[in-house]
Amino acid sequence: MGSMIPQENQLVNLQPKPPLKQFNGVYICQIRGDDDVGVTLEARQSPPPFMDGDEQKLDLSKLKKDPIEILNNLEKQTNNCVEANKHDKQQTMVVEATMLQGHDTPSNGQTQVPSIIYDEINLVPLASMDPIKDSGLYGSVAWRERVENWKLWQEKKKTNLIMIESTKKNHHLIEEIVDFDDGVAGQGPNFLMVDESRRALSRKFFLASNKINPYRMVIIIRLVIVAFFFHYRILNPVPNAFGLWLTSVICEIWFAISWILDQFPKWFPINRETYLDRLSFRYEKEGEPSQLAHVDVFVSTMDPTKEPPLVTANVILSILGVDYPVEKISCYLSDDGASMLTFDAIVEISEFARKWVPFCKKFDIEPRAPEMYFTHKIDYLKDKREYEEFKVRVNALVAKANEMPKEGWIMQDGTPWPGNNTQNHPAMIQVLVFLGHNGGRDIDGNELPRLVYVSREKRPGFNHHKKAGAMNALVRVSAMLTNAPFILNLDCDHYINNSKALREAMCFMMDPSVGKRVCYVQFPQRFNGIDRSDRYANHNTIFFDINLKGLDGIQGPVYVGTGCVFRRRALYGYDPPTKEGNKKEIQNICSNANALLKEAIHVISCGYEDKSDWGKELGWIYGSVTEDILTGFKMHCRGWRSIYCMPHQSAFKGSAPINLSDRLNQMLRWALGSVEICLSQHCPIWYGYKGGHLKCLQRLAYINIAIYPFTALPLVAYCTLPAICLLSGKFIIPTMSNSASLWFISLFLSVFATGILEMRWSGVDIHEWWRNEQFWVISGVSAHLFAIFQGLFKMLAGINTNFTGTSKASEDKDFGELYAFKWTTLLILPTTLVFINIVGIIAGTAEVIYNGYQAWGPFFGKLLFAFWVLVHLYPFLKGLMGRQNRIPTIEIVWSLILASIFSLLLNSLTIIKIL
Repeated sequence: MGSMIPQENQLVNLQPKPPLKQFNGVYICQIRGDDDVGVTLEARQSPPPFMDGDEQKLDLSKLKKDPIEILNNLEKQTNNCVEANKHDKQQTMVVEATMLQGHDTPSNGQTQVPSIIYDEINLVPLASMDPIKDSGLYGSVAWRERVENWKLWQEKKKTNLIMIESTKKNHHLIEEIVDFDDGVAGQGPNFLMVDESRRALSRKFFLASNKINPYRMVIIIRLVIVAFFFHYRILNPVPNAFGLWLTSVICEIWFAISWILDQFPKWFPINRETYLDRLSFRYEKEGEPSQLAHVDVFVSTMDPTKEPPLVTANVILSILGVDYPVEKISCYLSDDGASMLTFDAIVEISEFARKWVPFCKKFDIEPRAPEMYFTHKIDYLKDKREYEEFKVRVNALVAKANEMPKEGWIMQDGTPWPGNNTQNHPAMIQVLVFLGHNGGRDIDGNELPRLVYVSREKRPGFNHHKKAGAMNALVRVSAMLTNAPFILNLDCDHYINNSKALREAMCFMMDPSVGKRVCYVQFPQRFNGIDRSDRYANHNTIFFDINLKGLDGIQGPVYVGTGCVFRRRALYGYDPPTKEGNKKEIQNICSNANALLKEAIHVISCGYEDKSDWGKELGWIYGSVTEDILTGFKMHCRGWRSIYCMPHQSAFKGSAPINLSDRLNQMLRWALGSVEICLSQHCPIWYGYKGGHLKCLQRLAYINIAIYPFTALPLVAYCTLPAICLLSGKFIIPTMSNSASLWFISLFLSVFATGILEMRWSGVDIHEWWRNEQFWVISGVSAHLFAIFQGLFKMLAGINTNFTGTSKASEDKDFGELYAFKWTTLLILPTTLVFINIVGIIAGTAEVIYNGYQAWGPFFGKLLFAFWVLVHLYPFLKGLMGRQNRIPTIEIVWSLILASIFSLLLNSLTIIKIL
């Protein structure tokens, strides 16, 4: 191996490999601010775009009425076909990518971007079935005339068949003319094939009116009921419990606002379907190079101890084996921990891929992650044995990496591993163009996709922006090496479950009717390894199957961090293209592979983003731990739209934390990101009005995402009220008349009706709906509350507080992680609420028994209120007790302390009021 100087940021040749594969075409890459650096990208030239020329147009002159003459003139008609539509030209889209270091902006105010050149497919105009109304979609007058003549030809053909049947001269002749539609002489199928290639690659369809209209009607009715409910609540205070009454009304008003923000963005839910056969028919001609677009796939990892290399290996293998032209796929692995274990593992992956990829394509298996496939299959024992040997080698690397030598890791040539200090190391790139030691081909001699290892430079004193910074580094490196127009990003635990997932996304991105304004295609997240009851709502079914479907009918789903195919142009900060387009000239300047890699190293250096728009307007946006939401929000504000794709077979699958503490810490991170957005300049309440590109309902959805953690404050107060009412003998509602009670009953009925109708049109079952309601309360009184204070400390005082749990080993193999106890401060407050409500129920029951049956009436309302809290917190209590059905001592101690403080405060307030 080559030597390494960790103090300098230079080209790191980690392992001797064959030279970089030569490319056919030459592109130029220019990085922002680097006026003195001209980088030439020798990239693989895209095949010639689809040419809509050399197509034949039938002479659809009037058919003879005599059937014998019809047969005699068939050959004559064929010879009279003429060529049309030869004016189509090969188009090359030149996109300026803002990879500039500096802050120069053009006079028109548009952000300046570097000249990152790539080819896009020449999209063919979509055919329309109405040439009068939709003539703009034909693309040319010749095509419009062709469709009209084809319709006329069909009508005349039917007329002739009727006349022939009436004469009954020759039955054999009739059969021959019927076969006219099969292309014997009239070129019928050829014409229909041309028409098929111009049809839409996808379609959206609205829900049936008998499902969506009752749902909308109930929403309006519920809105009216809520208005009358608050009219009664505000005009009928409780004099002897005014504080409790006022607190409850404030909480209920906030809940109503939160419901409106969540409900109305689901007003226009839609479904979509794709046509993969049309995609192949249009862009993959037999005997010709594939015209499908290039795709760069990003996989990010940081710590191999928390993200096992074997899991990452399955993700990469599923990418390399995807059903997509191999010359169009490049996989980039970002190792943000600069771990030698990760690098050694990717070398093993590259060797095993030579056997795994041809096996996948030979037998057309699903899924193409070996661990998941062999878990459910017992055939192909030879291949399974080879995978088991691969696992042994990877696990041996993991075991070896458990204890780091005092002198640090040493490479094979005796030089220290550059990443021994994970916070102070140079940038590293290993281009595995030729996988393994036998070139870039598998054991059958077929080409394999490219695989690139990237570890960006890290130095003390620099803000590296965590995952968002790593993703931006991949954007720049990939622009230097492959520069695909589309980017798929995956977490290191999300493998490709559907090998045609990229084709599903291309049905939208390459669709002439909708693709040009689509910034990304988001797939739902699906998970493996979750307990059957889904105790902590890990599937997030309500969000992925209801909320995102609703947003897809407005301006598109939010970006959720993984399983998303981006348009590179949108990541570069551009607005959606206009009708005229944006064309630039391509410069051809040669450069060798070594210079190219040196410049790739340069663009992932620590200081490269200084005084640039990276993280502000370009790439993944900085400023929040949930960079995904912020990045998608900025794109929607520019006028882009996104697409939600839900194929029948899940596109991607990953793992989710099934342990209570891990799940709450995950919710804490998401909620903290929302708080950071709410307190930043990008808050959707006041950001994004310039240009008016963000639609009103889409803004409501983003506002809901930004402020939902603050619901924790009224929720904690509302969950505390039942215990106070039971202990004090007071209630938040005055004695009601029969007419007033109708509003309460109507409100409860409308809530249930909304949920039932929502489940009806979405297909979500009641178990998933109820689990979501329960965990909304659990996370609200724990993770969301802590996120508010942590966000305030971080944004206002610069204090970064962590609420992470300490893991304890679990001996259970069957969902053992589900029952493992991990201490975290997030568990204290929910446990306290459970204790005080149980104490309140006991104290209230004893009081009504002592006072007699007259006190039972008011007691039932308070009792139902307390049971409402306990039922929602039941999964939390069950997870806290674990398989041993006992609550950990530390939780009991903390909860009793807080419950005692609460009781003392309540008694003190009572004494003060008496005095």
